[in-house]
Amino acid sequence: MASDGIGGSPSDRGFDVTDVMGGVRVLEVAEHTFVPAASALLADLGAEVIKIEHVERGDAMRGLLSSGVGIMGTDVHVLLEHSNRGKRSLGLDLSSPDGLAVLERIAASCDVFLTNKLPSVREKLGIDVDQVRAWNPDIVYVRGTGQGSRGPDADKGSYDVLSYWHRSGMALGVKPQESNTVPPPPAPAFGDSIGAMTIAGAIMGALYHRERTGEATVVGVSLLGIGIWSMGAAMALSLQLGMPWGPPPAGMSRNPLVGTYQAKDGTFVSFSCLQAARYWAEVCDLIERPELATDPRFADHESLSENAGAAGDELAAAIGERTVEEWRQRFEGFSGQWTVVQDTLAAAVDPQTVANGYVVDCETAAGTPFKLAGAPIQYDDQQPLPRRAPEFNEHGDDILQEVGFDWDAIVDLKARGVVA
Repeated sequence: MASDGIGGSPSDRGFDVTDVMGGVRVLEVAEHTFVPAASALLADLGAEVIKIEHVERGDAMRGLLSSGVGIMGTDVHVLLEHSNRGKRSLGLDLSSPDGLAVLERIAASCDVFLTNKLPSVREKLGIDVDQVRAWNPDIVYVRGTGQGSRGPDADKGSYDVLSYWHRSGMALGVKPQESNTVPPPPAPAFGDSIGAMTIAGAIMGALYHRERTGEATVVGVSLLGIGIWSMGAAMALSLQLGMPWGPPPAGMSRNPLVGTYQAKDGTFVSFSCLQAARYWAEVCDLIERPELATDPRFADHESLSENAGAAGDELAAAIGERTVEEWRQRFEGFSGQWTVVQDTLAAAVDPQTVANGYVVDCETAAGTPFKLAGAPIQYDDQQPLPRRAPEFNEHGDDILQEVGFDWDAIVDLKARGVVA
């Protein structure tokens, strides 16, 4: 169980085979989820992450009371934990020359500088690439953006629901043709969390490149770019066919074993057997309708495709006669590809989730337990274990002392509002 909020080297929590980023020091000037979640993943993997927060209010995420889909619990700020686990926090006024001087000292000791500030803000604060590289020529500079670093919207802010979900074609890609509304993303920070994996991987690649060549690169990842990549297969087909991507009209399937069917208890069962004719007879036996396997309408690949609607109707009727638990038992030995359609609570206790440690236990500084999705990376079959997110400015004094400030200087910085 993770309870230590201190970042630092792998020695802080004992040697762990998953600490592949041990010894790497990341300086983060970012808020919300997209970019901070990337360094949270690196912290899970052993990196030391120093999070710079607004000197008075901290990360704007700390004040977020609603996720957009419901009110969060009051005992643990789980959205903050998701994107800030394992970090060290320093409240710092970057708008002041003295605050920038503090940042310079910290940056000089770091391997990575990570930010989601807009270009105009980076320039105003003095934390753009040239300024940070003047402090540390070897630092990997990483910027997460809404729409990319070039083009007319490069200096416009965004959120994942806009750039990742709506602008990339994803929302209309899942919108049923008969619907009059655009579907929302399936989860808060959905594109942010996917984008964070991309940033984390890009940082690891940049560090490997620097180790081989001595060259420190500038890494850029945008929500729009990630959204287009996520839609990559659909994008390729859409461009080839010259038509926008979207789901087919209801009843247009040519394969009855690619789709979802509702069980007696309201739960859905999903099939994705791309070779329908190969598995049709086996399915017919499992649903106790063996005569459907020899029915002339479904007897071979061609006839099954031509009569996919009728085959689907037969399968839907059969699935609707039993509960999902009955189907779990019946399809346990099925040689084709299928699953039960689960909600988040069911997914969290799925035997595969539990066996692989995909949901992990954490606790706050006060000992309050909570759970988080684990890092989607394992080394030697070991699941990285996150530590809790820091309290605001929890490590401020320690960080300042580590970069050479004595106590008198720290007290002076506090008195003048440069640090929290």
